[in-house]
Amino acid sequence: MKILITAISLSILFIAQNLSAKTNISHAIAMHGEPKYNKDFISVEYISNSAEKGGDIVRSSIGTYDTFNPFTLKGTSAAGIGLLYETLTTGSSDEAFTEYGLLAKSIEWPDDRSWVTYTLRDEAKWHDGKKITSDDVVWTFNTLMEKGHPFYKYYYGDVSEVIKISENKVKFLFSTNTNKELVLIVGQLPVLPKHYWENKNFEETTLDVPIGSGPYKIKSFDAGRSITYELDLNYWGFKNNIVPIKVGKDNMGSIRYDYYKDRGVEREAFKSGEIDFFSENSSKEWATSYDINAVNEGIIKKELIAHENPQGMQAFAFNTRKDIFADKKVRKALSYAFDFEWTNKNLFYGAYKRTDSFFENSELASSGLPSQEELAYLNPYMDQLPKEIFNEEYRNPKTDGSGFIRSELQEATKLLKEAGWVLKDGKLENSKGEIFEFEILLVSPAFERIVLPFIDNLEKLGINATLRTIDSSQYQKRIESFDFDMVVFTFSQSLSPGNEQRNFWSSGAADTNGSRNIIGIKNDVIDLLIENLINAKDREDLITITKALDRVLLWNYYVIPQWHISSYRVLYWDIFDQPKQKPKYSLGFDTWWVNQNKFTNISSQRSTN
Repeated sequence: MKILITAISLSILFIAQNLSAKTNISHAIAMHGEPKYNKDFISVEYISNSAEKGGDIVRSSIGTYDTFNPFTLKGTSAAGIGLLYETLTTGSSDEAFTEYGLLAKSIEWPDDRSWVTYTLRDEAKWHDGKKITSDDVVWTFNTLMEKGHPFYKYYYGDVSEVIKISENKVKFLFSTNTNKELVLIVGQLPVLPKHYWENKNFEETTLDVPIGSGPYKIKSFDAGRSITYELDLNYWGFKNNIVPIKVGKDNMGSIRYDYYKDRGVEREAFKSGEIDFFSENSSKEWATSYDINAVNEGIIKKELIAHENPQGMQAFAFNTRKDIFADKKVRKALSYAFDFEWTNKNLFYGAYKRTDSFFENSELASSGLPSQEELAYLNPYMDQLPKEIFNEEYRNPKTDGSGFIRSELQEATKLLKEAGWVLKDGKLENSKGEIFEFEILLVSPAFERIVLPFIDNLEKLGINATLRTIDSSQYQKRIESFDFDMVVFTFSQSLSPGNEQRNFWSSGAADTNGSRNIIGIKNDVIDLLIENLINAKDREDLITITKALDRVLLWNYYVIPQWHISSYRVLYWDIFDQPKQKPKYSLGFDTWWVNQNKFTNISSQRSTN
């Protein structure tokens, strides 16, 4: 998509719109209603005035990296690289969807939301001391649209033009005035320094240390093995607490990310004191791996921290581009082979709940039968939708947890037969004599113990499913090129779904390498619901349409839902202090700080544990 860049005055049409529409100017903008924090706010509620800056910590990551440019499809970017970059606005973690000025000191928009203007802060500087200007914003937007990750084309597809008004002022014009979240998500644009990038090949991977505007700089790195960021005490945003949304955050003096080949080695490195903070994603390890002196004595803190984030959908995801998964009945049949109840009981220590929605753990999740409001969006497409949407509540198959799922496998066999697959000599075949076989691709060895019982059940149906675990860089490339049969994938969601849904589910994204539509969904009704969602008139309408979309995704059996937990499982050496009030919608690690007295005490004890 080519975005026209111009510095001339606006067209007569937009001048007329400006004259007739009321213009709002504010420090923040909410998707619906008013921002929680007014123009005179000093900080958010979930920080501590006692937070201190300083202290060196070590975190970790899996695999490797080969680029410091996270904005393109090529390469694997370094962990934490986002610490260097800033956006025009940024959200709070105790509101559904509100954006506050970051690089921008004010936001201006008309009531019909047909454009948005940002006035940059005079104080905002790049790491080399140069001022951030509207030229940087215009260059960034056009470069990301033309050369950046395909995500940007879908996310900002309704932006028609970006205009430099003055050195500090930039305006985005939209091709529609019904995409109500566009005035917020444009502010999420990461701004890059034009003077640094314009003579470089933006599309290639690079390990040249880049210039940003954020509170951290790259201090040192060992390519692919580690990277260290240091806090820039001259960071423009720290002076006089000029950016209220950032007050009390970014407190670590330095953050080093060490890379490990797998989670097992990473976990042991944490327990031995080589890593300071660790997020545990395995219920088995959470239950069995931390009965150690350091935890029992409180030197390592082990906490479940509840949150109210939507959990999205973690699932076995079908690649419907493959002929064997093109039939909805086949996809539904395979869902009967996954025994969640046995898995949760025997492998997860009962830690999880079954996921029943693509918007789990939120008011956006569908349940029961469609409401009258939902039917208003679904009824016009009754002939194109699964009939069950209108008269049945979606439910995942449920077993007794014993591991004996004969009735479920009988139902699966019935569906497979209806789809043209019959059992011959213990193997499932279609009318062409083709054997039903496929590969489940994994990136984490920890998932193998979960997938193998599923494979055993598939074998009882006559299906030859195999398992393959590969490294993170290979996995990323195969996901981006849709080179797989089935994967375990997580479709994360926010409290205010919108433009990103095109990237997840739209027909246009299905054939675009690097899109999040890894399933390959091409469904006209889903395309229409996405556009309705983007153009929702208010919060209530957004919730209604999201529930309708959820139903259509569920009843098409594009995935086999797995599980979720509504808490962060974290472990950390007792060197940190935290604010007393926790944010609803994030862990808030950027509000933690190192307690130097604790750090000194713990350092002397690590070697003995």
